[in-house]
Amino acid sequence: MTPIEATYELIRRYDVHARKRFGQNFLTDPRVLDKIIDAAEITEDDFVLEIGPGLGTMTRALCEHAGNVLAVEIDYDLADILERELVPLYDNLEILVGDILKQDIREIAESRGKGRPIKVVANLPYYITTPILMELLESRVPLHSITVMVQKEVADRMMAEPGAKDCGAISLAVQYYAEPYLAANVPPNCFTPRPKVASAVIRLKRREEPPVETQDEHLMFKLIRAAFAQRRKTLLNAISNSPELDFDKDTVSHAITEVGLEPAVRGEKLDITTYARLADALSKHYEKR
Repeated sequence: MTPIEATYELIRRYDVHARKRFGQNFLTDPRVLDKIIDAAEITEDDFVLEIGPGLGTMTRALCEHAGNVLAVEIDYDLADILERELVPLYDNLEILVGDILKQDIREIAESRGKGRPIKVVANLPYYITTPILMELLESRVPLHSITVMVQKEVADRMMAEPGAKDCGAISLAVQYYAEPYLAANVPPNCFTPRPKVASAVIRLKRREEPPVETQDEHLMFKLIRAAFAQRRKTLLNAISNSPELDFDKDTVSHAITEVGLEPAVRGEKLDITTYARLADALSKHYEKR
């Protein structure tokens, strides 16, 4: 029985209905499953953290390829099905019931991963995609890559270049921490129930070093969030009005000029290197206080 056939059998046997509050959509296309496994480059030496295993469609394939798989499922009923149906079949599988955002990823890496860099594979509920991805990327845990099914619009933003229509704060954040690769576009008919939007599989391979250095990484990302939160405003006004920042307008104007920008520039036009330089220029203001 293939992973897809097994999924349909579990839906029938347990009378499973997708729960909207968990953003559940079960993958039913074997071609997409193959693309995810290929993109994640899973080997028998790998420790895989799977987020949102659902009925175990992808979990089965991961267990066939990986050394160890830890599947974190927030839905107690689905986790119970996985414990009954999959754990007896795979001695390299462990099910953890809970919200991934409330887990200690570093502890998981140390206790389960035995020091190996984690490969994350996930079919994420779209409403929590960004918080989960940023938590993983910012956590500084030994992370090799994240291969994830996301809403196509989100994947497009992750891949977007500075100045492009789709470019946003997540574009710069993702590209600062990782190298994004679009593995596949996935239409709605590849799931049951069918979502209302198209999806995409994207792999984020963790960079060994960020592409740019800055004295204050947190300040840099505050500047980026401020710029894209009010992207129609000039960078000067967006930073000056941001509730996260407390720079007066003259200080911001001086820093913008110092890095060679025009006062009327908009933040959406800038790349990560420019934001790093701007953060360094503004950090001098803190030092003088």
